[in-house]
Amino acid sequence: MDLNEELIQQITKMVVEKLEAASSSQTVQQPTNEKKVELYSKQPIGHVEVETEKRSPSGAVTFHSTTEEPKRNISNVKPKPTTAYSHTKSKPQTSPEEDQLAEYRKKTPARIGVGRAGSRPKTKTWLQFRLDHAAAVDAVYGEVPDNLLEQLGLFQVQSRVADKEEYIRRPDLGRKLSDESRSLIQERCKKSPVVQIVASNGLSAKAIEENLEDVYLSLEQSLNNLNIEMGTTFYVDKGRVAVMDDIGELLQPDVVVMLIGERPGLVSAESLSAYMCYKPRHGTIEADRMVISNIHKGGIPPVEAGAFLGTIIQKILKYEASGVSLVQKES
Repeated sequence: MDLNEELIQQITKMVVEKLEAASSSQTVQQPTNEKKVELYSKQPIGHVEVETEKRSPSGAVTFHSTTEEPKRNISNVKPKPTTAYSHTKSKPQTSPEEDQLAEYRKKTPARIGVGRAGSRPKTKTWLQFRLDHAAAVDAVYGEVPDNLLEQLGLFQVQSRVADKEEYIRRPDLGRKLSDESRSLIQERCKKSPVVQIVASNGLSAKAIEENLEDVYLSLEQSLNNLNIEMGTTFYVDKGRVAVMDDIGELLQPDVVVMLIGERPGLVSAESLSAYMCYKPRHGTIEADRMVISNIHKGGIPPVEAGAFLGTIIQKILKYEASGVSLVQKES
């Protein structure tokens, strides 16, 4: 029993010594010359300025910047490319012919230098043409609103034309008043006035709708300022310019002023004309008539046109002539 205990102690001591030897051989010794890594510097880097507290009056609020933006060195900044290939985009070069066409387009609404796509007009040009053509057709076949005539106090009479198709095919019928219209004019109008004003849709109802009110009211005021007597103004549906001869025979005025819609074009479908004639009668030639045309918002302003007509009428009455005869007497 005693031997066994001694044997066990010796064996235990040997096992412990071997375990200590094994653990000591696996331990790695750190080199003495290895530097210790520091994660941050204990000393400040750069120039440090201590900001002194500035005394300010009580209640004043001051702000202190906690960060300092670095100054940019402009010499080191590279310009950003303006295109994907780092080339500046230059303006397209235009030929002298194109520059000249651009100048022309500024001075006229006509279709010049619009270009083409192959053998056809460009889509935008063609659509604009169709739009303007449709507006011209609507102007010819349109009707003047009744409320406009009522607002201006104008009664309505008819020429001998039955409808628009006949009006276009038979200009001669538009130059004559119907029998019913002749009777109505003799019944309602002042006889032998100095100036007789007549309105008609002519070839553009849109021209009457857009411009008649401004032109007529301006002309009326101008004649009143000049102390020129006016007759009873009325409206002739589907009339031509020479219908003023029929009116001259019926009422015997000194001057007839015909405000009529012009033939529409592809530039304007609402242009108004003012025809004037001294004592128009059957057999009056066209050279004795005179006209102020292109009255609309894109041409002669309607209000200015009405005032100018008063001045022309005053001149016609002074020389007792109109058209070519007036030019000859003035000279």
